[in-house]
Amino acid sequence: MSNTTDQLGKQASEVTEDLQQMGRAVREAAQEKLGQAGEKAAEYGEQARDQLHGVACACEQFVRERPLRSILMAAGIGWLLGRFWKRG
Repeated sequence: MSNTTDQLGKQASEVTEDLQQMGRAVREAAQEKLGQAGEKAAEYGEQARDQLHGVACACEQFVRERPLRSILMAAGIGWLLGRFWKRG
């Protein structure tokens, strides 16, 4: 009986150790994937910031080159938004 109990205890210890190793492997894989996702998010954020900066520069240049057209466009857009806002 003692021999069977010892074997069960040994097997339980082995299973526990295996589960702990699997848990560590899963944790390490998750941390690696999380790090990769963070790097990708930072890259996308930088790309978006660069594109937004480019659009802002293009808008600024448009306004400098065509001030009257810019004012008329802004007024027209404001008028349209006002009309839609009034209906809603």
